[in-house]
Amino acid sequence: MTTLMALIIVLAILMTIIGGETGIRSFFSVLINTLLLILLAIFISWGISIPLLILLFIPLKLVTIIFLGTHDYEVAKNSFTASLIVCLAVSVLILGFEWLAQAAGLGPEAGEILVGLSQMPGLSYRLIAVAVAIFSALGAVAEAAVAMSSGLLEIKKHQPLITRDELMASSVKIGNDVLGTAINTILFGMFGSCLSLFLWYIRLNYTLGEILNEKMFVNETLIIMYSLIGVLLTVPLSSAFLAKNMTKRGVEK
Repeated sequence: MTTLMALIIVLAILMTIIGGETGIRSFFSVLINTLLLILLAIFISWGISIPLLILLFIPLKLVTIIFLGTHDYEVAKNSFTASLIVCLAVSVLILGFEWLAQAAGLGPEAGEILVGLSQMPGLSYRLIAVAVAIFSALGAVAEAAVAMSSGLLEIKKHQPLITRDELMASSVKIGNDVLGTAINTILFGMFGSCLSLFLWYIRLNYTLGEILNEKMFVNETLIIMYSLIGVLLTVPLSSAFLAKNMTKRGVEK
């Protein structure tokens, strides 16, 4: 048994014990999302249109992340709608900034063989960078949407007579907490994954200008900014959708 397989089994057991049925569904959500990413990479290597794959895989990944990882249908439906709209909006933003940044491809730190791949005919690293940025931001957006919807629905269940204005005021307080944790998660995730890259810069005495113009650093920084913008858009949008849906159903009078 490999170390990876042992860790997967431990993860499955812990998620089952702690989360019960929801934990099992969340575990399968992780597996399905991993398979979807592998499938996406395979399709890109076959030369299938990357924009078409992005439009197809965004809703597929949101469905597996949100509906399999959430036991409340109302939370899942609201989170999916808000996340989909935010992801599409952020995708447009990503397209523009990736074109302006001109940071697609691989830098010299990746080695001569991999750098040569970024010049291969028929392989658009600019579109690949767009796809990587979109799917990197997608997880943070979905997490924020679920957190907001779950918190507001719990408030509504415990206070059925709460007004829409009071609900939106509560969403601001919940949103502040969600933003704080999401920002820390995104930043520390980036620092953890890029620690070896930072050591490379320090040991080779990179200047500040060289770091700011290095492709790998720029791409990682852009992904952080896209994720933060996505989370910032998700918090008010998911709150507004939930309050509107409650009004439509006649929950709030």
